Amino acid sequence: MKKIFYSIINLFLFTIIYSNLFAQKPNLLKRTIIQEVYVIKNVNIISMNLSNSVLQNASLVIINDRIASINGPIPNEAKIIDGTGKWLMPGLIDMHVHVPTDAGPFGPKLPTQGATVFFDLQDFMTLHNSNGVTTLFDLGSRPEHFGQRNEIAKGQVIGSRMALAAMIDGGKGQGRRANTAEEGRQAVRSAKAEGYEFIKLYSDLNIETFKAIVDEAAKHSLKSIGHIPDAFQGHLQEAFVPNFGMVAHAEELTKHTENYTLEDAQRFAKLLKANGTWLCPTFTTIEWIASQVRSLDQLKALPSLQYMHPLSQSKWLTANRYNKMSDSATIVKFENYVKFNNLLVKECKALGVPIVAGTDASTSGVVFGFAMHDELELLVKAGLSNEEALNAATKQAATWLGIESIVGTVETGKKADLILLEANPLENINNTKKIAGVFVNGHWLDKSKIKADLADLSKRNTAAKADWDWKKTISGK
Repeated sequence: MKKIFYSIINLFLFTIIYSNLFAQKPNLLKRTIIQEVYVIKNVNIISMNLSNSVLQNASLVIINDRIASINGPIPNEAKIIDGTGKWLMPGLIDMHVHVPTDAGPFGPKLPTQGATVFFDLQDFMTLHNSNGVTTLFDLGSRPEHFGQRNEIAKGQVIGSRMALAAMIDGGKGQGRRANTAEEGRQAVRSAKAEGYEFIKLYSDLNIETFKAIVDEAAKHSLKSIGHIPDAFQGHLQEAFVPNFGMVAHAEELTKHTENYTLEDAQRFAKLLKANGTWLCPTFTTIEWIASQVRSLDQLKALPSLQYMHPLSQSKWLTANRYNKMSDSATIVKFENYVKFNNLLVKECKALGVPIVAGTDASTSGVVFGFAMHDELELLVKAGLSNEEALNAATKQAATWLGIESIVGTVETGKKADLILLEANPLENINNTKKIAGVFVNGHWLDKSKIKADLADLSKRNTAAKADWDWKKTISGK
C-alpha cells in the first residue's frame, strides 16, 4: 500500500510541476513565427498549370512559405522584388539524387563508434538552392536522411524538400538485401514501418524477388522505382509487372539491346507505355560516364567541381571507377549508350510515355544543382520541347511524387518554391541558368546572396583540399 500511496503522490506532484511549467512558458512547445511578406511586381509568370498559361506583368504575393495571391491586393508591409523583364517559374525537382550523409567509421571499429567523416548539410543544399532545385528525390535513403529532412523543416538548414526511397538489392553486402520473395516482401514492410515513402529496386535482385517487392510495395501504397535487374537479360518484358512505377535510368533499357536499333527503341517504349511505367532518363550521368571512360580532362576542367566537397573531388579525380574501365571497347559501348538513350526518349515522347528530369547527382561529374540545367538541355536535345522539359522538372515530377497539391506549378496556395529568371526559358532552355533569385520554401535568396554563398563554399573547399584524401580516408590511416 505504501508503494501505491507514494506513486500517487509522485504522480500528483509531477502533474502540478509540469502544468505550472507550461503555464509560465506557454510558447515552450510552439515556435514563434515571424511573418515574411514579399511581392514580386511586374513579372512574367510561367505557371506550368493545366492551361500552361503565361501571365505577363503580374504581381505575386508570398506570405511566409506560401503563394498568397496572384494579381491580388499588395500588403503594405511587403518587401518589393522588381520582376520587370524577368520570368518566374516553379522550383525544379530533381527526381534522382544521392544526398551524402555522415560516413564511416572506416576500417576496424568499436561497437559505440560513430561516423568519422562529417558533412555540413547546408553546403550540399547551397548547391541546390543556387540552381533553383527546390525538391529532391533521394534514391538510396538512410535513417540519416530523415534527420536531414527535419533539419530543413526546423529551419536549421535552408534547403530543398526531400522525398525518400529505401533501396532493396539482392546478393550479399551491406544495406537491404533480399534473395527470396518473402525476404523482399519483408524488406518492403520494414521500409514502410520505418517511414520511407518509396521503394527503389536494384540490379542484383532475382526475378521472383523483384516481382514480390513491386507487388508488396503496391499493397502498402508505396510507389516503386529503380533499375531493371540483370536477371531479366533475354526476357525484358517480364520486368514490366503491374505497379512498376518508374525506370530510374534510360540505360537500364539500353543494356538490353545489342545493335542499338530504332526497332529496339520502339519496343522498349511500348513496354513502358503498356505498363504505365514512367522514365527518368538521367542523360547527364551517362554523358559523364562516357566522358570519364575516355579521359578525366573534361572533369578536371569542370567549373562547378570547386563546389563539391573536397572528399568527393579527391574520389572523382584519384579513384575514378569509370576511368579505370577505359579501353576501346568500353569507350564505344558508352558512346552507343549515349546515342541510343536519345533515340529511346524520342520514341517515348512519340508514344506519350511520361518523362521526368533527374540527374543521379553525386555520381562523378554530376554536381548537385548545376547538373539539373544540363539535364534540361539534354532533354531538349533528345526531342522534348522547352516546355516539355520544364514540365518534366516541375509539374510532371510533382505528380509522380504525389505532391502536386503543394509544388510543381505557380498557383495561389502552393508553396513558395520559385525561380526568378533573367530571360525566358520557353525560348531557350539554357535561360534556366540565368537566375536572378530563388525562393526555397519561402526563403528568398537573391543573386548576390547566391554568388556570395558559392564563393564562400569554393574558398572553404579549396582551403581544405589537403585534409581530404580519398584513399587515406577510406583506409583510415
